[in-house]
Amino acid sequence: MDLTTKGKLKIFAGNANPELAKEICQHLGVPLGNAKVFRFSDGETNVAINESVRGADVFVVQPTCYPVNDNLMELLIMVDGLRRASARRITAVIPYYGYARQERKTRAREPISAKLVANLIVSAGARRVVAVDLHAGAIQGFFDIPVDHLPGVSILARYYKQKLGNENVVIISPDLGGVTRARNLAERLGAGIAIIDKRRPAPNIAEVMNIIGDVKGKTAIMVDDIIDTGGTISLGAQALLKYGAKEVFACCTHPVLSGPAVERIEKSPLKELVVTNTIPLPPNKKIDKIKVLSVAPFLGDVIMHIYRDVSVSELFT
Repeated sequence: MDLTTKGKLKIFAGNANPELAKEICQHLGVPLGNAKVFRFSDGETNVAINESVRGADVFVVQPTCYPVNDNLMELLIMVDGLRRASARRITAVIPYYGYARQERKTRAREPISAKLVANLIVSAGARRVVAVDLHAGAIQGFFDIPVDHLPGVSILARYYKQKLGNENVVIISPDLGGVTRARNLAERLGAGIAIIDKRRPAPNIAEVMNIIGDVKGKTAIMVDDIIDTGGTISLGAQALLKYGAKEVFACCTHPVLSGPAVERIEKSPLKELVVTNTIPLPPNKKIDKIKVLSVAPFLGDVIMHIYRDVSVSELFT
């Protein structure tokens, strides 16, 4: 397909993760769109789209990671600018969806911020969303436009197949809510699963209560969508070794790694933490224990399938 004809493919990026956008463009063999996101002296965000997008199929690559509010506003303003410039279709490619952990009410008078963010993205002019490992699958229903929800475990499974081969592996879900994700990875690796029974006495604080399942003598791989402060995987690794696991690895799609996370991971008995580049890691978080896998080829293939109006699900089923 000629990408230079009317209805052409164009990819733009905000400031959240420009390196990922460049990798995607290299994979597809298209140039990154000429746009600049900047701030006025009072902190307001603005964008300059420095090329025509009239009639184009436009993809905006912008994870809403830290600083979440700045990156979210960049996405909204860029989408609005592209819509007003007569882009034919705008797809928001959001590798990491900020506010995803505020997807339901757990106490009185609490907002559902994940739904509010979805409303803002649609109102800005996005006509499709691509996201990787939403914290809760139900967030797809917050959008009144098509959502392609991509599983990060397909990338993680490929890595562990090559690394661990035929070792006796058990996949660990760090809580009851992550069992589906753990089972997905376990099926891809032909492994069993176990569950960490934990409680949270306060936000970002976890206490391991028990291990449900057999881990004795096995290589354990803890899998989660997000690792934030690192408390769960650090305590989980200690508990798994206590219950007889031979060694412990951990993996996640989104390395939020806030607060004491990197220090905790460094000091933990984990052999390795595998993450993806949905969120860029600054130099101070790039330690030897952390291995980064790129989602760029995967996202590039998804973008091309959407552009060609063919099935996306065949890429990861």
